[in-house]
Amino acid sequence: MDVDATIFVAGADTLVGQGIVRALQREGCRCLVAGLQDRPAYVFVAAGKSGGIAANEKYPAELCLDNLRLAIELIPEAHRAGVKKLLYLASSCVYPKHCPQPMSVDSLWIGPLEPTSAAYATAKLAGMALCQAYRRQHGANFITAIPADVFGPGVPFSSEDSHVIPSVMAKMCDAVRTGCDHVTLWGTGAPRREFTFVDDLAEACLLVMREYNGDAPVNIGSGETFSIREMAELIRDIVGYRGEIRWDSTRPDGAPVKSLDTVPLRALGWRPRHSLRQALELTFHWHSASS
Repeated sequence: MDVDATIFVAGADTLVGQGIVRALQREGCRCLVAGLQDRPAYVFVAAGKSGGIAANEKYPAELCLDNLRLAIELIPEAHRAGVKKLLYLASSCVYPKHCPQPMSVDSLWIGPLEPTSAAYATAKLAGMALCQAYRRQHGANFITAIPADVFGPGVPFSSEDSHVIPSVMAKMCDAVRTGCDHVTLWGTGAPRREFTFVDDLAEACLLVMREYNGDAPVNIGSGETFSIREMAELIRDIVGYRGEIRWDSTRPDGAPVKSLDTVPLRALGWRPRHSLRQALELTFHWHSASS
């Protein structure tokens, strides 16, 4: 990927899009353009609405429609615009709820999705399938990647609709501010998740764009899993919250385990630069400074 080439980041205002823009700027890319009308050579697709379990339960139609519309409008237009290469980012929820761990791309489509995120995941699967269809029919170099749960500076903070890390951090920050003696978190705390810091993910995206040209999706993840309970205890320590954590087991846990097989990515030479604690600290400091 020539640093002087024109590059379009679809969703440049999203958490992942912001991370990719920062990574491109660090690499010396000077030709970031506003859209496909500028005839970019390379496109990163980081757009599309997303949210945590609560958002997926409340807004399944909105999340599905937004991501379907994005795929249907952007991918064909990228082909018509003569884009040299496109990277479409999906989500780890595209894997079946009970597929073998770590999740390999061979497990895609083999079973039912996790019900709470099925509508959103189906739209992401459609985007991946459309990229593969353009590869087969038109020879377009459209590739796909599946990131683990992403967080970091720029992530939307909400105690209800956000993904799990910003949701937990928002609740604990609010509890510190108000002096509340407990916070209530969804589920049992037992599910295990793989978390990826946004700047690490962005660097992986640039590497994949440069080095990978295959038909199969590429998983992007840290290679480590933590239980929701372990993650919450880390956040409690970083935030300085001393109250009680209560678990509401009447609320859904989501998939029991989500760990990605990242062997193909690591074969390209990528390793995350931040531990989970380091990444959580950076996210907390950003949140504190921006509040």
